Amino acid sequence: MTRTDAEIIERSRHEPDAFAALFDRHAPHIRRYLARRLGDQVADDLVAETFLTAFDKRQRYDRARPDARPWLYGIATNLVGRHRRQEARRYRECAAENAEQDHADHADRVATEVTARAVRSLLTGALDGLSAEDRDVLLLVAWEQLSYEEVAAALAIPVGTVRSRLHRARRKVRDALGGQNPTEVEELLNNG
Repeated sequence: MTRTDAEIIERSRHEPDAFAALFDRHAPHIRRYLARRLGDQVADDLVAETFLTAFDKRQRYDRARPDARPWLYGIATNLVGRHRRQEARRYRECAAENAEQDHADHADRVATEVTARAVRSLLTGALDGLSAEDRDVLLLVAWEQLSYEEVAAALAIPVGTVRSRLHRARRKVRDALGGQNPTEVEELLNNG
């Protein structure tokens, strides 16, 4: 019988080792999110810190919610908040690196790489220009495919606030890309 996250958390109150099932179930997703936000090295540390924090706060978990993933993303996002300066610096460095990379010899490859770098540079600049709150909402939706309700639960904000922040973030990113839809360049960014 597969237990819900809420059941695992409840059981862990009396059997702390039971909490490992929650880690096994969600750590890869939380790690991927954190790596995208802050890089691999910081992600490993913050995954551990996320689950340590969740373990410490498990008595306060709302057991009416069977899925703990939004709660864990909320903890992880709060930890990202502590590293915002590093995150902004990483976006600026990424944009600078992309602008400095050498061009390939083959004409088609050059055109593809130049386009990808330009879009990536614009996108990283646009992400850096967002408020921390708008960036959190945008990245939870775009990278982790959380629903509005899950983002609201993760960040402890109303669904309407999620919608307005996401709308504002998408508009700013679209404007930074010269009116181009950011989802149309996703493949370039993920493969570049």
